[in-house]
Amino acid sequence: MTSEVDVSCDEGMSMPLTRDELEADVALVLAEEGVERPCSVSVSVVTDGHMHALNRTWRGQDKPTDVLSLECERPDAPDLAPGEPCELGDVVLAPAYIERQARGFGTTYADEFRLLLVHGLLHLLGYDHLDDAEATLMEAREDTLVAKIATDAPIDPVTFTRHREGEDR
Repeated sequence: MTSEVDVSCDEGMSMPLTRDELEADVALVLAEEGVERPCSVSVSVVTDGHMHALNRTWRGQDKPTDVLSLECERPDAPDLAPGEPCELGDVVLAPAYIERQARGFGTTYADEFRLLLVHGLLHLLGYDHLDDAEATLMEAREDTLVAKIATDAPIDPVTFTRHREGEDR
């Protein structure tokens, strides 16, 4: 299985991973999830202001957030011909928000970024956390995948997914 990762960054934005690390992390998640079809994923690195606008437009939430997933198609979509590449969608990450969040959770910026990349990819693959059962399943997958790619000391298990009490899932 091959994956193509298209990375774009808002002006002045950067991420704590190299492009090679990002591509390897995406490939690992897709392989671990059993995706055999060639896939492409877009990863956008945006300012807090840009994320705020996207979150308002796509989720009706008038505030910034750490990660958004905008799904295009699933690898198991019945209308895809065998071997036809799949356009999974976009994972949008807000590094300034993520870096602040990492400090609050006592993790490294790089590993928090990776956790949220995994979280976004799992959404594109059909996982969700709208109820407790779904959240438990998604958190378990995140924990397993992050343990395989975390570069620093292991991060604490995901307790739904890094959002604080009172925040939207």
